[in-house]
Amino acid sequence: MVINQTNPPTTTPDVTTTRFTLEEYRAMESTAEIRHEYRNGDIITMPGGSEAHSAIASNLLIYLGFLLRDTNFRLYNSDLRVWIPEYNCGTYTDLMVVDGQPQLNGDRTDEILNPLLIVEVLSPSTEAYDRSEKFRKYRSIPSFREYLLISQAEPYIEQYHKLGDSNNRWQWQVYDHLEQLILLHSLNVEIPLAEVYRRINFSS
Repeated sequence: MVINQTNPPTTTPDVTTTRFTLEEYRAMESTAEIRHEYRNGDIITMPGGSEAHSAIASNLLIYLGFLLRDTNFRLYNSDLRVWIPEYNCGTYTDLMVVDGQPQLNGDRTDEILNPLLIVEVLSPSTEAYDRSEKFRKYRSIPSFREYLLISQAEPYIEQYHKLGDSNNRWQWQVYDHLEQLILLHSLNVEIPLAEVYRRINFSS
């Protein structure tokens, strides 16, 4: 299915917002025990993840890391921020892949400008934001070509893949059976859903 992405409704997670300068934010974030997102002067405290959230992200990191070990792609966990210049926004992904060398934001060593693939494991408090406003911001990044939204409540993954050079045309596909394979177009590799959800108990 091909969808034309324009500007979906703006929604934000249920979080605390405080006003800071970018310099204050970066200084605070370098020692903070919890993550915060920077949105053009607003500091948003991001909620922590669940055990399932962490396990799914780890499963994907391990499996994808093995597949990409001898390639030019570089895989990063949630320790690094993605900087989005058009929106003056710094945010965290659950996982991202860069093609070749990471492009850092000026002299920063903790902010990347050129993600190719971004993965978000959905949480109740941030799902609407990940699907709408955050995706819209990600789409302003020239290198960004693929987006995975992974449910932690059931075997269900949504994939968006950019078509050609048009930022308004993305192919959307759903995977909802553990026997399926996900073709990551931007990386030319396949990942079984069973590996993403390895040892995840949905009955609890």
